[in-house]
Amino acid sequence: MHWELSDEQELFASSLREWITAKFPTDTVRQLASEGDSARFTGALISEGWWGVGHPEESGGQGGGVLELALAAREFGRSAAPDSRWFAATLASVLLTDDELTAQLAGEKQFAAVLRADRVPAWVPCTTDGSTVTGTVAHVLGVADADTLLVPVDGPDGRGWARVATADAVVTRDNLLDRARAASTVVFDRAPIASVVAADDASLRRISSLAAVLVAADALGSAERMLDLAVEYSKQRKQFGQFIGTFQAVKHAAAQMLVAVESSYSIALYAAAALDAGLDDAATVAAVAKVQVTGPVADVAESALTVHGAIGYTWEHDLHLFYKRAKLDRSLFGTPTAWNDRIAASLLDGPATIA
Repeated sequence: MHWELSDEQELFASSLREWITAKFPTDTVRQLASEGDSARFTGALISEGWWGVGHPEESGGQGGGVLELALAAREFGRSAAPDSRWFAATLASVLLTDDELTAQLAGEKQFAAVLRADRVPAWVPCTTDGSTVTGTVAHVLGVADADTLLVPVDGPDGRGWARVATADAVVTRDNLLDRARAASTVVFDRAPIASVVAADDASLRRISSLAAVLVAADALGSAERMLDLAVEYSKQRKQFGQFIGTFQAVKHAAAQMLVAVESSYSIALYAAAALDAGLDDAATVAAVAKVQVTGPVADVAESALTVHGAIGYTWEHDLHLFYKRAKLDRSLFGTPTAWNDRIAASLLDGPATIA
């Protein structure tokens, strides 16, 4: 089955692609990655109206749902954009009050949930005495640029998401191979709590599924771009007096990459639509997307690098931007093994093993 987008969705995706190409070509992305600057991209999304896509109009968004968010993530993956802040804000939106969501969509305040990005989103609370928070959480995505952190705590009144000012925490940026992504270790030492909102299992499940779908869509965009680069290079590079695109091994590699891209397209977008529709098995479908897209896309990265040879390793060539992104997407918010455990648990109706 090949997933078909509506004319409006196609127009949105193509318009966003044109905007990114004009505003953030790969040379600019490479510069921002070198400088560790994600604020410029975030600011442009907010000022030019892309920030609110996928969020309700009554809260100041542009409308749409998870499918539109997935289409945006796909375009960010195609461009290797520094979108950690957008990703973190999108996941945090699940936990926000109406007033907080309105403030975030207006660009007045930015939130990030303090969840480890190297595992399936899980409830790992910090210590609280009811008025302060203490604890350390590693590998939190997009937290450095947020104003307010949503910290999971087990307090006197049970589970909750504590609102803590980022300025009251110590944030140390991680060194990632993919420089376009930003993750940090966050340390709280009796950081004051502004407020606490009760937590429920449904919101965490929603975050997990949303993270799985958006990472899969991002990986899809990276794969599409790597396939384009590999095909283009095979028509330019000559060996033994022939273009390498005429070699059987290169043709087979390109065909395998195409199959992976085409299947990933339908899997990722169907998973997004399933979340929008609230299907009973939407969480399982999202888990399948995380496994069946990010794993094969990591293999696409290897094939694309093989086609390019040594030039693909160089900083000046664009391939390395997408190669690194695809490799990180494979483990971002949980490895395929961890998500396969969730799929098995859902099918067997047992507890999931979360790594």
